[in-house]
Amino acid sequence: MGFWVITPSNEFKSGGPMKRELTSHVGPTSLTMFLGTHYIGDDIVLGIGDGEYWKKVLGPVFIYLNSSPKRGDLRALWDDAKAQAQNEVSRWPYSFPKSPDFPKAGDRGSVTGRLLVRDRFVSNDDMPAGMAYVGLAAPGQPGSWATECKGYQFWTTADSCGSFTIGNVRAGVYNLYAWVPGVLGDYMYTCHVTVTPGCAIDLGDLVFSPPRSGPTLWEIGVPDRTAAEFFVPDVDPKYANRLFLHKDKYRQYGLWERYAELYPDGDPVFTVGQSDHSRDWFFAHVTRKVSNGYVPTTRQIRFSLDRVVADGTYTLRIALAAAQMSRLQVLVNGGGARRGGVRFTTPEFGGGNAIARHGIHGGQWSFEFPIRGYLLQEGENSISITQLRAFGEFLGVMYDYIRLEGPPGSWRDPTRGA
Repeated sequence: MGFWVITPSNEFKSGGPMKRELTSHVGPTSLTMFLGTHYIGDDIVLGIGDGEYWKKVLGPVFIYLNSSPKRGDLRALWDDAKAQAQNEVSRWPYSFPKSPDFPKAGDRGSVTGRLLVRDRFVSNDDMPAGMAYVGLAAPGQPGSWATECKGYQFWTTADSCGSFTIGNVRAGVYNLYAWVPGVLGDYMYTCHVTVTPGCAIDLGDLVFSPPRSGPTLWEIGVPDRTAAEFFVPDVDPKYANRLFLHKDKYRQYGLWERYAELYPDGDPVFTVGQSDHSRDWFFAHVTRKVSNGYVPTTRQIRFSLDRVVADGTYTLRIALAAAQMSRLQVLVNGGGARRGGVRFTTPEFGGGNAIARHGIHGGQWSFEFPIRGYLLQEGENSISITQLRAFGEFLGVMYDYIRLEGPPGSWRDPTRGA
């Protein structure tokens, strides 16, 4: 017999489309987490103020039991459950709930539009935000949907042209948010979107200008809010889960121990233009166990510059896919007296515990570090990133994307004349 928890809509869940959650405990126990903090941490804890009125409809959730005439045919149970899940999604919003707090289809609205990306360092024309995640959530700031839990959220995926339709939206006041796989940053439509029963709102063309200070000199990874493109090692055979030996390899216990086993003599160096992030960049920046304790580890990036604009400002962007009680220190060319090297140190951040929970992403964090041109040199340069906090094996970060940008004036559009 199969026992399945089917959630036909995530509109009542916290944290938007990237929010990961637990679905089971040993026992076995099936879970449906409405307001969970896993993979995010305290930033998504529901806070209700003294005297504050709050109400939220959680569910309905469908519990489905099935069986197969052929005993032990688990594939048949799984395929049948997936078909049932699609059927439940097509029936949302359900018509049977009697509560006035659960609006039926006729009492909801829709929002349509088209999202474009404007990055003149990539293209002279606005580009369609193909496969963008576009959603409505409580009014806030760009990216605030990822830790929002009091209200409802409604998300869809744009088509290859950037066009989107968000249907079955509860009446209310929202901001429209978006992010685009392959593009750094968060978009937010600055005007509030007021949805009323039966409305069909067309927002037309919306333009997202992602964070950018200058041309890309080099980049590591893909800005997709996960660390999946980086090197995930094979699991220690004594911990192996056979379900994930070839797919989703990060879903294995003990991968944090593999770093020191693979690099026993020191931290590896990533050389731009020679190294391959899928082979040479360990997916999690973890600590190293030494004797009975742990020590920080460092990611060193070496790169060459043909020319340097001494009076210009370069920009280092670091996007993280997860973090646990971390503090990053960034050193440029050693950070010492040599050419006036510079260091940056972040505050402590992160509580998602994705490393311990066999994840590949949690909460998103982005940092921007300005680097004066005179701190760099023609020829070889280095940037070192150290995760300073090291009192346990689960502290660390997962990188999403790293990019070094040159000063704006150092770039000349090759499609235009001099």
